[in-house]
Amino acid sequence: MTTVTGGIAAATAAAVPFGNIYRYIDNKNGDSLKLGVFDVDATPPVSSLLTYDPMINSSELGLRARGVVITGAGLPIVLCAVDWIGISNESQDVFKQAIAEAAATASDRVAVHTVHQHDAPICDFTAERLLKEKNLPIGCFDGTFARVLIKRLQKSIANSLLKLQDVTHIGLGKAPVFQVASNRRVDTINGKMGVMRGSSCSDPRLRNMSEGVVDPDVSLLSFWNKNIPLAVLSFYATHPQSYYRTGIANPDFPGIARYLRQLEVPDALHVHFNGAGGNIAAGKYNDGSRETRFILAKRLADGMKRAWENTQRYSVNSGNVTWSVTPVLLPSNPKTADIEKEMATKDGIYLANNLGRLGWYKRTLQRKAIGFACLGINDARIFFMPGELFVEYQLAAKAKAPDRFVAMAAYGDYGPFYIGTRNAYREGGYEILSSPVTENAEGVIMRAIDELFNRN
Repeated sequence: MTTVTGGIAAATAAAVPFGNIYRYIDNKNGDSLKLGVFDVDATPPVSSLLTYDPMINSSELGLRARGVVITGAGLPIVLCAVDWIGISNESQDVFKQAIAEAAATASDRVAVHTVHQHDAPICDFTAERLLKEKNLPIGCFDGTFARVLIKRLQKSIANSLLKLQDVTHIGLGKAPVFQVASNRRVDTINGKMGVMRGSSCSDPRLRNMSEGVVDPDVSLLSFWNKNIPLAVLSFYATHPQSYYRTGIANPDFPGIARYLRQLEVPDALHVHFNGAGGNIAAGKYNDGSRETRFILAKRLADGMKRAWENTQRYSVNSGNVTWSVTPVLLPSNPKTADIEKEMATKDGIYLANNLGRLGWYKRTLQRKAIGFACLGINDARIFFMPGELFVEYQLAAKAKAPDRFVAMAAYGDYGPFYIGTRNAYREGGYEILSSPVTENAEGVIMRAIDELFNRN
């Protein structure tokens, strides 16, 4: 066992400062593929501000931040999913840097994503700073608890490196999820968007319309030590809301589904990632009633279970694991700058929905790119992407390799908010009016996906 920067112990590697990154020093045992898991409480204290409301209580399940550390294939790779609405801009930088220090790796080998539940915190240190500079209340962007969570993650990740287990196999499985996901943008008239079908919907006309374009499958990547499952990573594209604005921090139906699967497969840590669900929600199948939450959770858990039962296992070694990152500067809409003119007179909900976009816009002016990443394991490819990507990007990535296992996690850096397709920007609608990027984003994103495929 060796000691790394900051006094954090690592089991298989040491890292020493090398500019703004870490240089990996292999030891004699560094070639075997190993996995560490971490799981910490991400529930803020009562009286904290959630994204839209003061927190009055937490659900029995609470919120989690959990993930895996993959070692042995060069610098460690860390994949983390948090039950928050979004982590954006400078907060992404700080989370990744802190996690990288704890894992003895470089920050560009860390992926931090949120599941996007709405009765949960939002985190954006750029927005926090912008509000402080204008002497405005920081509201939901108060980063006090976020900094507590970062310390918890560092400690848990460092401990995971002391309990690494061998990875001999990976498992790949997928299955359709029935009656959960539906496209929000099905009401079009003469090529223009009408009424959005949201996360819940009481309008029988909208509910009776087709599902629209969705990715029906939940995809599972699992890590095994011989016959023992160590971790299961699931990927499914939809907004995760059944109902919200309760003031009770909760992981909504994906968190319940994850919990149900954890009970059924207790040896493995279950980590759930939200896919490219920017234009996807449960509205066709969700009337907003309280009872529907568990119905949706059981349907998602059922899909996860069938994907687990369909899983095929393959032997793996460190030479079959790759991690590629390409920096991407998305094209920004200059109208986003208008948010700064209005922020002093707007309420907390407006700020929650807009300050991250403004912060991202300012960062693009400084040429600060976002890293798009891809994990390759054998023939499988898993993409880690920013913002509220439309599902068409996920489907396009899968279509590039229809004979291989391809999955996608969106909701990485939350700064770019909604990222539609070129055609969607011509149709208009809520997501497009809320988007700080332009229709040219489609070409940029597809080139990045191509590049990551080619590198792996």
